[in-house]
Amino acid sequence: MMIEWTQLIVGDEDWDFLIEISVRTLLMYIIILTGLRLLGKRGVKQLSVFEMVVIISLGSAAGDPMFYKEIGLMVPVVIFTIIVGAYKLTTFLMAKNKRIEDLVEGKATYLIEDGEFSISEFKKESLAQDEFFAELRQQGVSHLGQVKTAILETSGNVSIFFFEKEDIKLGLPILPRLFENAIEKIIHSGHYACTFCGNVDEIPAQMAMECERCGHKEWVSAISERRIS
Repeated sequence: MMIEWTQLIVGDEDWDFLIEISVRTLLMYIIILTGLRLLGKRGVKQLSVFEMVVIISLGSAAGDPMFYKEIGLMVPVVIFTIIVGAYKLTTFLMAKNKRIEDLVEGKATYLIEDGEFSISEFKKESLAQDEFFAELRQQGVSHLGQVKTAILETSGNVSIFFFEKEDIKLGLPILPRLFENAIEKIIHSGHYACTFCGNVDEIPAQMAMECERCGHKEWVSAISERRIS
């Protein structure tokens, strides 16, 4: 069977349409740059969920006109104008009304306060404990006793405020090899941290104890080492 190379490479269209596609793509590239420029200067990592929706919408509007010749370029221009206009109106309303801002972008969430998990706040977020621990480790944290406050920002980034070196206290270790040594019945007396909430308590040997803060029963030896910065 002979391979139709022209059919394979070009398809059902002629070579002239490839030139048209090139022009369409270049024009859409310019339109996308203009649209993003109008949205502002924040980096992709700083984008909120609301802004990501806007970017995805712009991308969707830009795709089809690049290679469907039946779609004129005025269509994406109108779509871009509406999206950018809606974005500007929404940001204006957000600046004027705190409730609208909270509704669109959400609120910053306190995940750790005074070296322990804010249980009620943590439950509100779709954030796995392992994922959060990895975020802390990347910022040099080895246990929660080093962390005064950790805040999940609306952008998805985690802001961490540390205790001063002399104020670091016993805390829940988040290094995998230490955290995996969780037990229910304490063999040796000492200070232990609840694996669920980070509460630290002194527990006698040969005793199974329920955390007075959250009611969970798994503990791991608390540590108090300083942070390496």
